[in-house]
Amino acid sequence: MFARVTPYKMKPSATADAEALMHKLKDQIMALPGVKQFVNVMDDTGKGYVISLVESREISDGNQEKSKAIWAHFGPHLEAMPTAEGYDVLANWKP
Repeated sequence: MFARVTPYKMKPSATADAEALMHKLKDQIMALPGVKQFVNVMDDTGKGYVISLVESREISDGNQEKSKAIWAHFGPHLEAMPTAEGYDVLANWKP
């Protein structure tokens, strides 16, 4: 399994709108090939991370253009367009 981790920073005045937009785009996000899990966390300053667990690095890499298109919807709400990082998943424990 592979994790794509994307740090981002929303404009402080745009966090509620960005959250609503995320929910509106849920079907597109979850339709990306190989996505097993999607987590988005954000603090009260608008700093956050998206963590997507995907079947493999190859599938995740193949999703890059579609992911960029999804992030483009958030452009007006972001301080800067984020850059994703990728990691091999060493553990994905659940109770």
